Amino acid sequence: MRLPIPPRPQWVVGFRHPERHLRFRRNRLIDVVLDALTSLLDPTWLPVLVAYGLLGGAYLFIVPLGLFLWMNRRWHHMGKLERLGIYGLVFLFFPGMILFAPFLNFRLQGQGEV
Repeated sequence: MRLPIPPRPQWVVGFRHPERHLRFRRNRLIDVVLDALTSLLDPTWLPVLVAYGLLGGAYLFIVPLGLFLWMNRRWHHMGKLERLGIYGLVFLFFPGMILFAPFLNFRLQGQGEV
């Protein structure tokens, strides 16, 4: 004979193992959240998200580091147009430059001891 209501799961019966109860509930919650996120995202959006990630990484990390290194190497040898172009790129990539400014300290080399 079949019951009209299915039996309760093992983790609900009693309070002998509350940590097992919480662990099962937490994993279930993670599964529900992941299922909701995957149902919201269409698989055709993956290339778009990857492209945004690559462009954002280049804008915030790659180009500002390259600008820092370029300015450190060429500071005393830049011409007028090169300096104008570098300063324009610094203005364009300012958010990434601000991210790295506290961590990079390129002090200009002096002429020697005074």
